[in-house]
Amino acid sequence: MQIRVLALLALTIACSGGARGPVARFGTAHGTAEVALEIADTPPARNRGLMYRDTLPDGRGMLFVFEDDADHEFWMKNTFIPLDMIFISADRRIVGVHANATPQSTAAIGVGAPSRYVLEVPGGWAARHGIMPGNRVVLDGVASP
Repeated sequence: MQIRVLALLALTIACSGGARGPVARFGTAHGTAEVALEIADTPPARNRGLMYRDTLPDGRGMLFVFEDDADHEFWMKNTFIPLDMIFISADRRIVGVHANATPQSTAAIGVGAPSRYVLEVPGGWAARHGIMPGNRVVLDGVASP
C-alpha cells in the first residue's frame, strides 16, 4: 500500500511539474539551466515588465509572450536593475541575447531578428550559464499564443 501511495505521489509531482509554476529550461554546453517564470502576456503586463523593482533573484525571470513574431524592442526606463534579455523564436530557439542592459536607459534594445518570446533575467545570468543564439528552450507551463 505504501509503495502505491509513493508511486502515485511521484507520478502526480512529475505530471504537475512539481506545481512550481512556469519554467524555462535551456540546454547548453554547460548542461541544463532553469528559470522560474513570471509571465507577461497582456499589454499592461508587458508595458510594466520589471519596472520599479530593486532586485531579481538568480534563477527567476519574466517571460514576455507576444501574439506575433516580430523584431521586438525593449527599453529600461524605470528599470533599476541590469537585465539580460533573451529573444526566443516561436519554435523555441534563441535568436539573440542582449547582455547587461543599462538600468533606466531609454535606448531601444532588440536583436534584429523575429522573436515570439523575450525572457528577462538578472544581468550576467546568460553568460554564466552559456546561453547563446541557437540554444533550444523548453517552456513548461507556458501557453502558446
